[in-house]
Amino acid sequence: MRVGNVLVLVGLVLVGVGLVLRFAPWLVSWFGKLPGDILVERDGTTIFIPITSMLVVSILLSILLNLFDRGT
Repeated sequence: MRVGNVLVLVGLVLVGVGLVLRFAPWLVSWFGKLPGDILVERDGTTIFIPITSMLVVSILLSILLNLFDRGT
């Protein structure tokens, strides 16, 4: 795949994610609240490490990119 095509695809995906976050936030309300996501709040400091959520995003992106890669 050419670099330009990949950049266009990444841009479209980002626009799609942005539209979902803006107009349908209930579709992604699970993000950051899965078991395995770490949230530490102490003395006015908050540390958030979304381990499980990032694993889910990584798996979904791997599947999506493999589907596009097989088409070429």
